[in-house]
This record gives sequence, C-alpha cells and structure tokens, in this order.
Amino acid sequence: MKQEFNAAYWQQRYQDNQTGWDAQTITTPLKTYFDQLTNKDLRILIPGCGNAYEAEYLVNSGFKNVFVADVAPAPLENFARRVQNFPKEQLLLQNFFDLQGQYDLIVEQTFFCAIAPDLRAAYARKCAELLVPGGKVIGLLFDTNFTHEGPPFGGSAEEYRQYFEPYFLFRHFGRAYNSIPPRQGRELFINLQKK
Repeated sequence: MKQEFNAAYWQQRYQDNQTGWDAQTITTPLKTYFDQLTNKDLRILIPGCGNAYEAEYLVNSGFKNVFVADVAPAPLENFARRVQNFPKEQLLLQNFFDLQGQYDLIVEQTFFCAIAPDLRAAYARKCAELLVPGGKVIGLLFDTNFTHEGPPFGGSAEEYRQYFEPYFLFRHFGRAYNSIPPRQGRELFINLQKK
C-alpha cells in the first residue's frame, strides 16, 4: 500500500524526532541570497517550512511579510516558541496546494523533496499561481538519487526542468557552490522568475 504523506505522517515524524533533513539553522545558500535582498516589504512564502529557520532569519533581518506554511502543527509550534513576535496570522497550518494569496517570493528548502514525486508538476503550477507577475521561486533542490525509500525523494536537473519550464524563466539553475557540508555537490540552487 502506498504511504500517504499527510499531516498525520509529518506530525508523527516531528514527534518521533525523525527530522534528518533539519539543519537546525538557515543554510548557507539561502542566507547568502537573503543577504542581498534590499526590499524588506517583499511578501515571502515558505511552504513546507518545517522549523522555519529561514523565516526566523528573515524576520530578524527586518522582513515583515513572511508567511510560513506546513501541514503539521509541531514545527509551526516550535517556530512560534522561538520567534514569539511573529504574527500568528502569518503561521499557516495548511496544505500547500490549498494556499491562496499572492507572493513576491517563494522559498524552497526541503519541501519539494518531501512531497510525493507525482505531485512535482502540480507543485510548479501552484508556485506560479501563488506568485505575482515576475515573482520568483528561489531555493534548493536535491540533485541526487537516494538509495532509501523517500521522503526525501531525489531527482535530477533534467527532470526538474520539465516541471518548471512552462511557467518560469530560469535566472539560475545550477549546482550550489556553497551547500552545507552534508549536501555538498548534491544540490541545485534555483532562481526561477514567473513568466
């Protein structure tokens, strides 16, 4: 029987502390990208945010319109305990595919690899739907195949390109030069602009 990666599944992973993807801090490629952003008013969405260290970094850097979404309550609760001044209405306990609204930037960090691979085309389409004209998806995708059953699910640049090409211009789509050591040589940094 096929495993369903729903809210209960992810909540159990957090409760059992089975969170091997969690770097426990913002990763270098995202920090480097965020540090060059000058518009603190950008509406930023982090789907499948987990413990949302990226959102914490953005908030501490003066960004006000950061929205974090996850299907499991545990990581959102963890984040709310750490970042107590974060607006509660910007904590979204929702399935990504049910989200509404318009954003300037969507941050991808270990969410794409967590959803079932048959949802990847729908993910790209939903990102385009949630972005304003010219909005961007930035972040990291695994450029490797894993030997274990996922999640995380791996893949290749060639596979991913076909999902995003209908909706996005590829501003950057290549090997991340500054991945954290456990992911070195296995990540793509993407900067995709909505057509």
